[in-house]
Amino acid sequence: MKAATRQRWISLAAAAVSLALIGQTALASAPSAAPETTASNPFPALPSGLPDLPSLGEVMQRDLRTGLAINGFDPVSYRLGAKPAAGRAEYELIQDRFVWRFASQANLEAFRDAPEVYMPAFGGFDPTGVANGVAVDSDPSQFAVIGSRLFLFRSAANRQRFLQNAGLLAQAESRWNAVLRFVAR
Repeated sequence: MKAATRQRWISLAAAAVSLALIGQTALASAPSAAPETTASNPFPALPSGLPDLPSLGEVMQRDLRTGLAINGFDPVSYRLGAKPAAGRAEYELIQDRFVWRFASQANLEAFRDAPEVYMPAFGGFDPTGVANGVAVDSDPSQFAVIGSRLFLFRSAANRQRFLQNAGLLAQAESRWNAVLRFVAR
């Protein structure tokens, strides 16, 4: 190695060591700015005011961007008309850690009085997927009210298949607990 090249490498190494020492000194003298962990925000990296993070075994399907159950559709409206209505922000209710929206105050109160009546079966997951042993997200515009239960489907084809094959409901019922163990949203 030539003497000039060797001298350049030594200078670069010395500069790197100096920068590292300066950086360590600056970090050591800086005041501690560790975010506080509180009971309402156990994850210090997350800003306050966000909905709780979902946990393993969470039962209801919700929009991962907004945190709204069944993508913000009014669960009561499925029983009132031919198609579901979008919920409005002024008629919002948090029930079992999920944010539900309603088209009217009357719908909100009906849901508050009997949520189990209006919540979709299988946590809003497509029952044809549940019948196959998997949790499949659904499209809230693809639905069927059968008896007193609301079912949401991923597609019109899945809805049609479910309506034509009565055995799928029994299969979904028998596999729901196993599927629920693997739901992590």
